[in-house]
Amino acid sequence: MGKDKKNSFKEINIGKLIAEKWKESKIDISRASSFMGCDAEQIEKYFLEESLQSQVILKWSKLLEYDFFRLYSSHLILYATPKRNSSIRSKIDLPEFRKNIYTKELIEFIIELIETREKTKLQVIEEYRIPRTTLYRWLNKYRDPNYKKHMQI
Repeated sequence: MGKDKKNSFKEINIGKLIAEKWKESKIDISRASSFMGCDAEQIEKYFLEESLQSQVILKWSKLLEYDFFRLYSSHLILYATPKRNSSIRSKIDLPEFRKNIYTKELIEFIIELIETREKTKLQVIEEYRIPRTTLYRWLNKYRDPNYKKHMQI
């Protein structure tokens, strides 16, 4: 999904990304309209929006069987500023954000940065706060030709 993977995590244009995934899925516009509860014109408008309400994104995620919220989670992992004081507790009881949840797309993105020499291993470790052992485990696992062959089946 997405022709420019490196930019998909930095700046999220959700409408454009949904449009790409919809084209890949080859789902008829009438089925999409029926599922989304709107007409074809509104479907086309969704594709032009840079941001959408979460309920709309949720419906698209279900229809296209792709978790579009993962794009936002990946963005947080890569670009969120570190916590200043972890001893301060939230006044509301919400689940705590965990930065150690890495998606396949995120791992591929990081490996691509290293393989294209856009960033060194040390830069990745420091900038994205990925533990050294985790990075080296990814490099061993995802660079393995047997792994890539297995994933293409």
